[in-house]
Amino acid sequence: MHNDRTRILVDSIKRLLRRNAIVHLRKIVNKTHGADLSMVFRSLSITQQLKLFEMIEDIEQQGILFSELDEGAFPALIEGIELDKIVEVLDHMPTDDVADLIGQLPKQKSDAILEMMKKEGSEEVEGLLHYDDDTAGGIMNPDFVALREETTAKEAIESLQKEHFDVEMPFYLYAVDEYGKLVGVSSLRQLVVVPPEERLKDFMSTDVFSVETSMDQEEVAKIVARYNILAVPVVDETNRLVGIVTVDDVIDIFREEATEDILKMAGVGEEFVETQSVIRSTRIRLPWLFASCIGGIIAFFVISHFEGSIKKLAYLAAFIPVIMGMGGNIGTQSSTIVVRGLATGRLNIRDTWAVVFKELSVGFILGAFYGFMIGLVAQLQYSKSMLAVSVGLAVISSMAVAALVGSIVPMAFARINVDPAVAAGPFVTTAIDIVSVYFYFRIATTLLGI
Repeated sequence: MHNDRTRILVDSIKRLLRRNAIVHLRKIVNKTHGADLSMVFRSLSITQQLKLFEMIEDIEQQGILFSELDEGAFPALIEGIELDKIVEVLDHMPTDDVADLIGQLPKQKSDAILEMMKKEGSEEVEGLLHYDDDTAGGIMNPDFVALREETTAKEAIESLQKEHFDVEMPFYLYAVDEYGKLVGVSSLRQLVVVPPEERLKDFMSTDVFSVETSMDQEEVAKIVARYNILAVPVVDETNRLVGIVTVDDVIDIFREEATEDILKMAGVGEEFVETQSVIRSTRIRLPWLFASCIGGIIAFFVISHFEGSIKKLAYLAAFIPVIMGMGGNIGTQSSTIVVRGLATGRLNIRDTWAVVFKELSVGFILGAFYGFMIGLVAQLQYSKSMLAVSVGLAVISSMAVAALVGSIVPMAFARINVDPAVAAGPFVTTAIDIVSVYFYFRIATTLLGI
């Protein structure tokens, strides 16, 4: 439904742009959410994007559009926008989003924007830029509600009304001591149900889940998801509260990490294809495909070793594709399950042998089922019992070993602190192809006596 709505919106805007129907375009643009416009911008030229951007009347929607643009699209878009206008829009955006956008720009451009930014948050933006992009410090929002633990409930509510009314995530009120160190947290619900004179330290929760600025963003996202909280406080090495990571940022993290894992498993790098040049795309894919090429050459030598057997019984070659294919498929399934489990925290490297044994068992059972089916086909086609048995055992061996390799390799990578996503794709499937071919011909030559 959403995809259909987006497609209709894109088609309508393109049609109106061709007709230069400014009045109708302006109406549609100003009735469309900035996040939806960012989807439309993917299909438009820079000239068309600038034309639509100038029609947006709500400066907050302009900011939403900026923050939702694909990575790399923002620098290209603002080349045609006056610096004063860019700064005006950024002034109305959350500080963490501003830091993310400025971090995409060349140093000269980012310095010029930071110099022109008049709001107090410009210093906070510069502070965020000092952290690595994929850490809690790099994604945190420095705008939060923090009060001294001696503050009464009445004073806290007055502070929310007067000083913190524009905070992005006001659902949690954090308590700090005289040195700014995090000591507790209270929800808005707790705040409004206690007597006005009760102090924050008397009803706040001291069991606070917090993360340090250096923690990887994926670990931060797992904590927010695990404890079902709307935001997690970020502290420095002295436990001083410096920011919060909100649930909307966590959603973006899961989306980015999932995309990265899928692209790595496919062997095409970590970036969207549309943001890569032809040369860069070629350079990224070359080493991954080289691994497949080497594996194919090894498989060729394995088959050549049994060339005499194939000459005697040419029909042996007919079952190579199905045996390699079944092994490759279950190997990919196992590696995908394990990589996903490690990424979401549902699997732990301490569970290595339990996971491997489970996948090996599944591979063996599935191999027995499909081995029987394919062996039956071989029997019906060639009426040779030993051939049918050879094919069936080869399928069982291929699928069992594939499940073993597909599960144990990502776990091994994770154990040595290497991203397990890189273990999937070409490496797993190539290894399985070699093993499958070898097992097939070794079993066939032994049972058929050739």
